Amino acid sequence: MNNNFARIITLLRKERGYSQKRAAGDLGVSQALLSHYEKGIRECGLDFVVRVADYYSVSCDYLLGRTPHRSGATISVEDIPEPDAVGKENTLRGSLLPVLNKKLIANSLNIIFGILQKCGNKALTMEISAYLNLSVYKVFRMLYSANLKNPQGLFSVPLKLGAGRSAAAQQISLSNAECLISGDKVDEMEGVDKNALPSLSPEKLSSEYPLFASSLFNLIQNSELRMGAKKQIK
Repeated sequence: MNNNFARIITLLRKERGYSQKRAAGDLGVSQALLSHYEKGIRECGLDFVVRVADYYSVSCDYLLGRTPHRSGATISVEDIPEPDAVGKENTLRGSLLPVLNKKLIANSLNIIFGILQKCGNKALTMEISAYLNLSVYKVFRMLYSANLKNPQGLFSVPLKLGAGRSAAAQQISLSNAECLISGDKVDEMEGVDKNALPSLSPEKLSSEYPLFASSLFNLIQNSELRMGAKKQIK
């Protein structure tokens, strides 16, 4: 049994506001034994895992940390909605600023992944994707955890370790990507073929990505203003 099980059953119990004594009684074990399970001191049998899954209405895979979805559902590429998919969760109301920034970021990512496709290096794509995923993770976890009442069962890394570990993992991904794009081998990952690196310029970007280039240019300008650069006068 892995450490995820101990962490998850503890979080599920606390989410529901159950005492350890109550949960132990409902699950048909002693409080001392449940305490050992929650601390990871002892391992339980499969029958207890099934009992806990039924008790908290989650899947066994979720209890074992094999999926972040409580139902045990897995997701495929076909299941992922497009960024501009129609739906109430994709509707931003109020200020135009969130809508503008969302479009700038999404359109710029289209160009980034277009360039990665031209590079033709799977390892580079994986490392840059990991870096971007971690950026989203850090921001979402900050927003989610701002309300201390929100249950932390969604995350496997403890809150106090989340910021530091995600920053470290992000730096590793960035370092790997920088080496790979320089043509160097990283562990078992082959570097990018220098001949595969696309020739880029503002003019070429505008020509190849006419729908997205202006968003990228605006994102660059906004980012450099945040870094203290003076706004260019046109």
